[in-house]
Amino acid sequence: MTTPTAPVTAQVRGREVPVDLYIDGAWTHAVETFSVVNPASGQTIAEVADGTVDQALAGLDAAVAAQDAWRHVLPRERADLFHRAHRLLLQRADEIVETMTLESGKPLGEARGEFQLSVDFFLWYAEQIAHLHGTYAHGSRGAYRVVTTHQPVGPCLLITPWNFPLLMIARKAGAALAAGCTVVVKSAKETPLTCALFVQALHDAGFPAGVVNLVHTTTSAKVSAALMADSRLRKVSFTGSTGVGSTLLSQAAANITNASMELGGDGPFIVLDDADLDLAAEQAIVCKFRNAGQACVAANRIIVDSRVAEQFTAKFVALTEKLKVGDGFDPATEVGPIISAGQRNTVRELVDGFSEIGATLLTGGKEVPGDGFFFEPTVFSVTEADDDLCHQELFAPIATIYTVDSVAEAVKVANDTTYGLAAYVFTRNLDRAIAVSERLDFGMVGINRGIMADPAAAFGGIKASGLGREGGHEAIYEFLEPKYLAITVDETEAGL
Repeated sequence: MTTPTAPVTAQVRGREVPVDLYIDGAWTHAVETFSVVNPASGQTIAEVADGTVDQALAGLDAAVAAQDAWRHVLPRERADLFHRAHRLLLQRADEIVETMTLESGKPLGEARGEFQLSVDFFLWYAEQIAHLHGTYAHGSRGAYRVVTTHQPVGPCLLITPWNFPLLMIARKAGAALAAGCTVVVKSAKETPLTCALFVQALHDAGFPAGVVNLVHTTTSAKVSAALMADSRLRKVSFTGSTGVGSTLLSQAAANITNASMELGGDGPFIVLDDADLDLAAEQAIVCKFRNAGQACVAANRIIVDSRVAEQFTAKFVALTEKLKVGDGFDPATEVGPIISAGQRNTVRELVDGFSEIGATLLTGGKEVPGDGFFFEPTVFSVTEADDDLCHQELFAPIATIYTVDSVAEAVKVANDTTYGLAAYVFTRNLDRAIAVSERLDFGMVGINRGIMADPAAAFGGIKASGLGREGGHEAIYEFLEPKYLAITVDETEAGL
C-alpha cells in the first residue's frame, strides 16, 4: 500500500475533485490509474487511482479496526454527523450534480432529481438512528423476561453501480452507517468521481477514520473476491447484474456472510383497456427512457390490452419521437448518451436481434452520428413473445410493446420471467389495480405511475431480482442483527 500524502485532485468543470482512494481517513495514492470518460464526448475527464487487492484489504483493515468504536458512538452523536454531512451535501449540490452529468451522461434535470432523492434518503437514515428500538416481554413460562435488541452486523462491503452513482452510495452507506456498521465502498469504474464527492462530504463532516473507506478499481472481480474471502467482512450489499450477484452470493456462502442484492429487472408495464392512455403514455416515456433506459426498474416490456393497443402505441411513439437526445448539459436534452462505446454496441445488437425475430420497428433503431455514445430512443412492436430476447433485461433506450386480450393474460405474460423487481399497472378501476398488483410476482408495483423510489419505501425485488430491501424502516435493519436476552427474574428475591 502506498503512503498517504496530499490528495490528488482533478479539475472538473473548474472544481477540484479527489481522484485518490480513501482509506482509514486519508486520501491514498495508487501506482496505477485509469481514465474516466465523458460518454457525451468520448473524452477523458480525469485519471483516477486504480486500487489493488492489497489496498482494498487495507480498507477492510481500517473498517475492522474502527467497528467497535463506531458501533458505540451514541445514537444522537452519530445522527449529528449525518446532519452535518447532509448540510455539506446540500451546499455542494451544483458540484455534485455537474460531476454526475459529466461522468454518467444523464441530463442535468435527471441528475438534480437523483441528487435530491439521494440526500432525502441520507436524511431519512439520520432521522432513524435514535429510534432503533427493541422489545420486552414475559417469558412463556413466566420465570424470565424476553428482551430483544439489535446490534450492527459488522464491517460491510458496498458495491455501487454506474447508472445511479450518488443514489446508490447514499442509500447503502446511509443505512449501514446509521446502523453502526463501518464500510468499504467499491465504486463503479465509470462513475467514481461522484462517489468521491460523497465521501469527501462525510470526511469533512467529521466521520471518524476507518468508518468509511472508498476503493476505485478496474479489477472489480479480484478485489471483490479478496474481500469476500476475508471472514472479517460480515455483510455485502450489491446493486448490479443478476450474474454478478449470483457470484457474490456463492462467495458469501463460504463465510456465511450476510448479503443484500438489488439485481436485474424485467419490468412489465401493463396498460389495461380502461387506463388513462395519455397518462400511461407519458409515464411509460419516463419509466422507459429515464437515464437512457439504463435502469433496473425501467419498463422492460410494455403489455397493452388489444382494445387500446393502437391508440396507446400511437401516443407513445409520438412522444418518443419528440424526445431530444444530446449532451446532458444542454437544457433541452431529455435523453443522454449510453454509458460507453461497448454498451452502445450491445444496444445495437439488441436492435438487430429484435429485427431478426420479426419485431416491427416503429421508430428509432439507429446510433446518433457524431461524438459520444448516443442512440435513438427506439420502439418495437413484438409478436414473438416466447423468444429468449423477450425475457432479457434490455438496459437500453429500447421499448418493446406486446399485446394481450385480457387482464388474466396480462398478468400471465407479466409473470413469465425469472425476474421480480418492479412492475407497473395502469387502470382507472381500484378493484383491478389491487387485484392485479396482488397477483404480480414482483417486489414493487407502481399503480398509475412510472417512478416510485422514496426514502420511506422498501425498495427491492424477489426471485432473480435479489434479496433484501433498501429504504423505509427495513433498510437499516438489513445492517442489524437481532439479539435475544433471556433474563431470569425471581420475584421472591424481589420481595414479591
